[in-house]
Amino acid sequence: MILSRYPWMYDFMLNYFHLVKLWASAFGGEIKSISAKYSGSQLLQKKYKEFEKSVRVEEIDGMKVVKTLAKKMEEMFRMKKEAMRRLVEAAEEAHLQHEEDPELQYEYFNAVLINEVDEEGNNVELGGEFVLEPNDHFNNLSVNLSLSVVQVPTNMYNKDPAIVNGVYWSEALNKVFVDNFEKDPSLIWQYFGSAKGFFRQYPGVKWHPDEHGVIAFDCRNRKWYIQAATSPKDMVILVDVSGSMKGLRLTIARQTVSSILDTLGDDDFFNIIAYNQEMHYVEPCLNGTLVRADRNNKAHFREHLDKLFAKGIGLLGDALTEAFTILSDFNQTGHGSVCSQAIMLVTDGATQMYDDVFAKFNWPDRKVRYRSWLGRRYNG
Repeated sequence: MILSRYPWMYDFMLNYFHLVKLWASAFGGEIKSISAKYSGSQLLQKKYKEFEKSVRVEEIDGMKVVKTLAKKMEEMFRMKKEAMRRLVEAAEEAHLQHEEDPELQYEYFNAVLINEVDEEGNNVELGGEFVLEPNDHFNNLSVNLSLSVVQVPTNMYNKDPAIVNGVYWSEALNKVFVDNFEKDPSLIWQYFGSAKGFFRQYPGVKWHPDEHGVIAFDCRNRKWYIQAATSPKDMVILVDVSGSMKGLRLTIARQTVSSILDTLGDDDFFNIIAYNQEMHYVEPCLNGTLVRADRNNKAHFREHLDKLFAKGIGLLGDALTEAFTILSDFNQTGHGSVCSQAIMLVTDGATQMYDDVFAKFNWPDRKVRYRSWLGRRYNG
């Protein structure tokens, strides 16, 4: 009926469907091209044609294949576990036998400084000549299969006594690194992360700073270190956004919260509440609950931190009450870490001790830790 009254619409719809068909064809072509590029299908077809005459079809026992694969995987994981055990035992023994010496002087291979020379052509301190050769097993990187190197975060002094002592006793790991690789050539990188901040890596490889001359890597902020060094936890972060936090203090507070998020891993759960005379959940959609501290959630919350602004007065008592309530309610659901719980307070100071809040929620069991950043510290 409509087409009879408006004959031009027929041509319009015909052209429209033709255009959609072209779009679909182009989209399908792109999908096919991408699939062929990244699946390696063309290479497989080429290899198949080369051996087509010698190819034959055989019936296999699926259960036997699965059992064989399971056995190989079990052996692989056993070897990795043994390598780890040897490193742990060697590290514990070396640390036990070492006596801290605040005057210790010890030259070691710093990953950034190896093979670096000064203006006169001499090796720089903590550098030295370090043999590096390309190795296919390590993605053709130039490595040293006999020695490890040590990386120290840019914001730390690489000759600090604590660093030097740790590097000295951890030299004992070199032999274990080499032995592990000889026993299991499928191993790739082996490393040791210290609570002091230094990072020992085998095989030895040169590290290169960014365009600003900085290497931001700190092993203590890495997911594997955090998960090994801490137990799973539920955490509520309280951020003071009262008027006294304007300017630089709020900037520092944002950075502090971001640093706290760096310490959380996939086994942790958290939420962030900004407070003044009112409470403002950084993510309004997540009022009264906690979320897993995975990469996406942490990135999402970081984006919202920039929206915080300071005004009014800070009523910490109400914020603490809300934090304790969240932790208590969330724990009763059986979700979350079902382990440690913590409240982190980021503020420039508090005017009271809030003993009544702790008396209500935390005493006498004292299950929740409460630490203050930027201000004084209170223990629940």
